[in-house]
Amino acid sequence: MDGNKRWAKKNNVSLKDGYIKGLMKIRSIIKVCIDQQIKFLTIYALSIDNLKRPTVGTIFEILIKEYKNIFEELDIKNSMNVKIIGQRNNLPNRIVKIINEIENYINKDVKLNINIAFNYGTDEELVTTIKKIINSKNINKEIIYNNLYLANMPDPDLLIRTGGYKRLSNFILLNLSYAELFFTDTLWPDLSNYELLNIFNDFKKIKRNYGL
Repeated sequence: MDGNKRWAKKNNVSLKDGYIKGLMKIRSIIKVCIDQQIKFLTIYALSIDNLKRPTVGTIFEILIKEYKNIFEELDIKNSMNVKIIGQRNNLPNRIVKIINEIENYINKDVKLNINIAFNYGTDEELVTTIKKIINSKNINKEIIYNNLYLANMPDPDLLIRTGGYKRLSNFILLNLSYAELFFTDTLWPDLSNYELLNIFNDFKKIKRNYGL
């Protein structure tokens, strides 16, 4: 979800307003995914490297103030399950408390499973995974993948990056082996439902051979 800061600069508003606009965009994207009967959505909200930025305090402030309104409007209790993936030991206690509260909503009949990568990096995930399996007698591909953050979920079919940069930025690299990659110059807050649906339609036209 790249482009919040540039969107704020482009529209002559504060960085805080840019992040809030980006947060509101998540809400509309989730609704499109539910309408399209997409079962899994993984959002890259904050990389572990972003935590070093001086502006991260603004993100935490917005999350503390806005998360309840966002999730109540989305009717999370009745329509979706949320999983937060990433490191937690270096996050403020209030943020960890919010993460735990969000994840406590467990629904059996869900329309959408949302994974939110927050304070996430593939290298850190790999370290965490190795620590889990270090005492295993037989280490194989299945054991490794069963201990990843997104274990028991299908790998992503489609990755969309907004903001113009054509890179993956340390995002769930072990799960993206055969994902189709779409890059758009559109800044995240400006991503329209129309453009998103066009990307979905272009994806459906791709013949996927999975390396065969």
